Amino acid sequence: MLFDKIVRPAMYKLSHDDTELVHERTVAALSALGRVSPALRALGRVYRTEDPATVLGLRFPNRVGLAAGMDKNGRALHAWPALGFGFVEVGTVTRLAQPGNPKPRMFNLPASEAVINRMGFNNSGADALAARLAAGGKPGVPLGISIGKSKVTELEDAVADYQASLRSLYRYADYFAINVSSPNTPGLRALQDRTALAELLSELRGTARSLAGGAEPVPLLVKVAPDLTDEALAELLEVCLEHDVAGIIATNTTLGREGIAPADEALREQAGGLSGRPLTARALEVVRFVHDHTEGKLPIIGVGGILGAPDAARMLDAGASLVQLYSGFALHGPGLVRRVTRGLAARR
Repeated sequence: MLFDKIVRPAMYKLSHDDTELVHERTVAALSALGRVSPALRALGRVYRTEDPATVLGLRFPNRVGLAAGMDKNGRALHAWPALGFGFVEVGTVTRLAQPGNPKPRMFNLPASEAVINRMGFNNSGADALAARLAAGGKPGVPLGISIGKSKVTELEDAVADYQASLRSLYRYADYFAINVSSPNTPGLRALQDRTALAELLSELRGTARSLAGGAEPVPLLVKVAPDLTDEALAELLEVCLEHDVAGIIATNTTLGREGIAPADEALREQAGGLSGRPLTARALEVVRFVHDHTEGKLPIIGVGGILGAPDAARMLDAGASLVQLYSGFALHGPGLVRRVTRGLAARR
């Protein structure tokens, strides 16, 4: 309530209602906080919840993670666990540094409990993230790294682009998310088609095995769009099973606009991916479809429209092993992380 009624409105007022500026200032503040060990310990006492789970061969202190997009460049890595997250996914990063799409490109829809963004993989590049991880170390929880295609890279050269990022960051990741589903990079979703995805996964699996040097390769997960038809999603899952993908992240943002409240109608036509409450039902449907279609063979990280413990519980009931927060955290702050982690822990 304190965050919703006082902190968040103050942040928006100080940032002149610029949603991206609020985001940037939040990450900058958490980056600074991450260098103050006593503050991190104090926060951890308030927010951390232990609810251990082993998924993907990794030990997670709890099942609630930070989704990609919040901390693209890994600037606040040591703050997120103190806020209660059981794992952190950074990125999406690309081989080449890129500024992303023109501003404004992030929009708050408060009545809908939603966000529209068309950021376009703005990031400092895979090598810059690798340098930051080398200098500052990993967080004390599993680290996922989401990799995508550089905008200037042609689709026919996408495989090499992803491979370069995988090589740069391999030693630091506990798992990789292969992002082929963002709606904000032109043509990217074409990589979800059978032939393109099969080639990409085959080459990335080969690269990972080579980098592993005889050890078990770092798990590769595929992040899927919520806008796929059941037929297209089934085909994608068959390709993932054929190429020994370790798991699925469901889902990315949607191009649909169902669920936008009348008070937010002025933003309906903004281009970009919609996340938050309007995505809750569809993300749950996709998680259930993935689980049922694969007969539970692929671990699932459920993400999309989780704004409370009941949403997260339904994700797990539908077949997810882990969940991630993005818009919910942006809208409701670290109190949401605590409510969700404790709500899930109380079920067991």
